[in-house]
Amino acid sequence: TIMTALYFHALRAEDRVAVKPHAGPVLHAIQYLAGQQSLEKLQNYRGYGGAQSYPSRTKDGAFVDFSTGSVGLGVAQTLFAALVQDYVAARDAGTPMGRMVALIGDAEMDEGNIYEALLEGWKHDVRNLWWVVDYNRQSLDAMVREGLWARFQAMFAGFGWDVVVLRHGSLQMAAFAEPGGAALRDWIEACPNAAYAALTFQGGAAWRARLMADLGDQGAVSALLDRRSDDELAALMGNLGGHDLPALTAAFDAARAHDRPTLFLCYTNKGQGLPLAGHKDNHAGLMTPAQMALLRDRMGLVEGHEWAKWPAGSDAAQRLAEQAPALRPGRRKTAPVVPVPDALPVVAGRDKPMSTQMGFGLILNEIARDDSDFVRAIVTTSPDVTVSTNLGPWVNRRGLFAKGAVADLFRAERIPSTFNWAFAPQGQHLELGIAESNLFLMLAALGLSHAMTGRRLLPIGTVYDPFIYRGLDQLNHACYQDARFLLVATPSGVTLAPEGGAHQSIGTPLVGMAQDGLAAFEPAFVDELGVILRWAFDYMQRDGEAMADPATWLRDATGGSTYLRLSTRPQDQPLRDMSPALAEGIINGGYWLRPPGPNAEVVIAYQGAVAPEAVAAVAQLAGLRRDVGLLALTSADRLNAGWTAAQRAREAGVKGAKSHVERLLAAVPKDAGIVTVIDGHPATLAWLGAVQGHRVRSLGVEHFGQTGTIADLYRHFGIDTPAIVAAALALTPGRRHS
Repeated sequence: TIMTALYFHALRAEDRVAVKPHAGPVLHAIQYLAGQQSLEKLQNYRGYGGAQSYPSRTKDGAFVDFSTGSVGLGVAQTLFAALVQDYVAARDAGTPMGRMVALIGDAEMDEGNIYEALLEGWKHDVRNLWWVVDYNRQSLDAMVREGLWARFQAMFAGFGWDVVVLRHGSLQMAAFAEPGGAALRDWIEACPNAAYAALTFQGGAAWRARLMADLGDQGAVSALLDRRSDDELAALMGNLGGHDLPALTAAFDAARAHDRPTLFLCYTNKGQGLPLAGHKDNHAGLMTPAQMALLRDRMGLVEGHEWAKWPAGSDAAQRLAEQAPALRPGRRKTAPVVPVPDALPVVAGRDKPMSTQMGFGLILNEIARDDSDFVRAIVTTSPDVTVSTNLGPWVNRRGLFAKGAVADLFRAERIPSTFNWAFAPQGQHLELGIAESNLFLMLAALGLSHAMTGRRLLPIGTVYDPFIYRGLDQLNHACYQDARFLLVATPSGVTLAPEGGAHQSIGTPLVGMAQDGLAAFEPAFVDELGVILRWAFDYMQRDGEAMADPATWLRDATGGSTYLRLSTRPQDQPLRDMSPALAEGIINGGYWLRPPGPNAEVVIAYQGAVAPEAVAAVAQLAGLRRDVGLLALTSADRLNAGWTAAQRAREAGVKGAKSHVERLLAAVPKDAGIVTVIDGHPATLAWLGAVQGHRVRSLGVEHFGQTGTIADLYRHFGIDTPAIVAAALALTPGRRHS
């Protein structure tokens, strides 16, 4: 009933909805009636190629606005979608201001990320947001605690939301107006959740017995009950606000009169109208064929015609076309591609040691000097680590976003400060509180702006690399929806030595490899970073066919998001020209910094901040092993994905399929060994030996770090130069010195 009131009455074409996961079948049915879902997919619900169990914006078509499934995430994303709409509207006054709507289960409100988002919404004065709670008072395993609705009401009101409680339907309101109705209302509102659910399951006779036992001595109440049959009494007691179409449409119409965020608490019975309604085990309950037949008869359906739609030209079909703009085609918008420069600015001072984190900040600072369409499309966000992830120079030039201007008080008071924290509607940085969950949900909303608002944004989010773990579910949620963004995670690894284990990431390179929809890179040098950044801005805008590139066997034409794992470790930068071949190798995942000779006995392959140790190890091995090669890896993720895809292609009969990593390692003699080294889990690169059958020794970090100097920690974990040399010698025993 809630969804009927929304889709067939309340929603407008510019509104967007996140449907609770278990309401997916209802959404598919509405799609089908609106001509947005095929009968074949609906009949194949939960089958291979059929309608998805949980609504998916990438698999179920343009009618689905937000993918849901991981409870609470679709809810919170609507809040950030409303903020993104405000951001776009500040740049384009003609932006249609739609309602961002979430349909929520009451047990779903246990999810903590909802309240993190609620706080952020208050900070940003969120508007045009509706959260509709299906308050059936049942979760998967239990009944909801008594009085929870009052806690919701107080909490949301405290954050400036309107709270609308729809507890009683039209039948109940009419009964309350009868003699004895006030006593009945008091009884209903005092009845414990579990008792109400059990009586709903038991039906009209049980309702009558209980009400007569509790209220039957009052003549007016007894008469009220006697005027109704058992079936009529069951219908009356089941007529809660969330099941009453007039009550819902009136509430939604009233909320349309303003833009304040609104929480609708809609009382319902779980399984209303079904024989399992109210039973505590009904979450996974299945009806018998006989019960299904009874339901079909009660709904007036003819057996064999359950899938029949309203006839074309009928009153119902006409009303659907005229009165349900949210059901018309074209909900998902498109936006033109923002041209990306052929090359990003070259950072000055490359002749001095520099970290990739510093290089990131300097490149963005140089970009920010311009005012092109490309620069104006960039929007940055960070969970209270803007300065420490080197976004400060960008923010100084482009400003922070707020719907109203707020001056930097320190600057106004002439207090010296490195940063200018002025807020304005034209600011291009969205500052968040220290909650990584909110960062990834914000990136999801920003990364779908082209489809939601018709304006393309190029989002960049920065976070400390170890704290990616705190938002992994939200990151996966963003990627599952095909949101497009650049995630810059820094600082990373045990290279952040003095900070200790809590701030040192180990497994994030593996996250980058495993996460679908996310191309992961870990550059060692700033010129590599510049090439990758330029590629990422282009990659996030691609929307081509899923055709494999024969050079890499990656499906780059489809586009996606990018993850950069950066370091705070300054190191000497190579002074070299960025040739097309070198740039191609960087993007494809690796290149030879020192190609192996024809008689190579060992190759050192490194990724990221351990480049100096790898370079030094090669120098030491020069007199101990022949033709030593040095392989610079920028993306284990892309190398591994391309290799896997090429193998599949060969198995499918494409004999010439060869990936980038296969071509790189083809130059290495079969009897040579490979030592891999990374400031992260060694499994990131351990697979390299399987590409051409080489013996491999993989060095990396497997345990929580500790405080100390970089030298201390690299020595402790065995990723320093002596450890690399020792591994190379042990891998190639008995070899003659060159």
